[in-house]
Amino acid sequence: MPMNSYQFTYGPKLRSGPNASARIGELLPPGRSLFVTDARVRALGLPDRALASLPEAGIDPVFYDAVEADPSRATVIAAAAAGDGCTSVVGFGGGSPMDVAKLAAYLIASGDDLDTLWGVGKAAGPRLPLVLVPTTAGTGSEATPVTVITVQGAEKRGVSSPALVPDWAVLDATLTLGLPRDVTAATGIDAMVHAIEAYTSVRLKNPMSDLLAREALRLLSANLLRACDDPANLQAREAMLLGAHLAGVAFANAPVAGVHALAYPLGGHFHVPHGLSNALMLTPVLGHNLHAAMAPFAELGLVLDPSLAGQGRQAQARGLIERLSALGRAAGVPQRLSEVGVTAADLDMLAREAMKQERLLVNNPCPITEADARRLYEAAL
Repeated sequence: MPMNSYQFTYGPKLRSGPNASARIGELLPPGRSLFVTDARVRALGLPDRALASLPEAGIDPVFYDAVEADPSRATVIAAAAAGDGCTSVVGFGGGSPMDVAKLAAYLIASGDDLDTLWGVGKAAGPRLPLVLVPTTAGTGSEATPVTVITVQGAEKRGVSSPALVPDWAVLDATLTLGLPRDVTAATGIDAMVHAIEAYTSVRLKNPMSDLLAREALRLLSANLLRACDDPANLQAREAMLLGAHLAGVAFANAPVAGVHALAYPLGGHFHVPHGLSNALMLTPVLGHNLHAAMAPFAELGLVLDPSLAGQGRQAQARGLIERLSALGRAAGVPQRLSEVGVTAADLDMLAREAMKQERLLVNNPCPITEADARRLYEAAL
């Protein structure tokens, strides 16, 4: 398709600002509302201000707070069952609660069978009004039509459909002020991966997704260490949250690729958090893609470090990889798969599992075979 012919979807309506979550009652219809979160977020009291806004709006919250990391098919079904009779859904937390909330809102309204929805564009029915409130600056799930669910013990499957884009995304950086350094770092790298893979995707990349991906990477790279080193810095937290959201809008239109494909088996089999999985596979996969994506890598290298402007395209492209690696080390993100329990005996299995991610692999700037995947896992070991 010619570059001047493309389709772009902006995503949800957006409300942003300190304590914006305290006004979500204004965004929902009266009645019972399924409030999807996880036990840790609820125990920390992060939803308290949001919940306080609901009664005066005539909203009675129904809690489902049993969402786990890498949520399972059974969790989605249980959440939808808990929301039977509800008139709206709120997803409050990291990517896992938001992904579960998106599917629950759809399943409750449509009555569809979840197992008929895996893939792209198959969820074509109605869903309940949906508001998503991220508490980490990472997944961008509040901006995308995608959910990722763990099935059959370890395999990750996705549902991608415009029906899953929420009505409202609420960005309240005060919810992220208490994030530990390791979570801030890993989720921030995750968001940068979204921006980079959207910018280099061979399918559906377009000028609008490029614009948002570049700005997302600029915000994220400039503020990651500020947020890690000064966790109470609200300005840095706001920049990270906006960067993650913009990256989400970008990859909702220009889908992610090889880094995610190789990261998913690490989450499914070793329960490595998604952001950390992406961080661990980022530089090996970028190295694999370097010659196929030299021009966009060089452009993104200049976003991270404008001083590279006087150097050639290859130096700028390599500069992207080198500076991303340095950012991860400075933030304290683990650098080797061996640090999360992976051994040489696991490499063949991981490579086989990565090949199941066909939905993602087709977006990569160059092919990744099973042998390539094994080599990249070995490089990261």
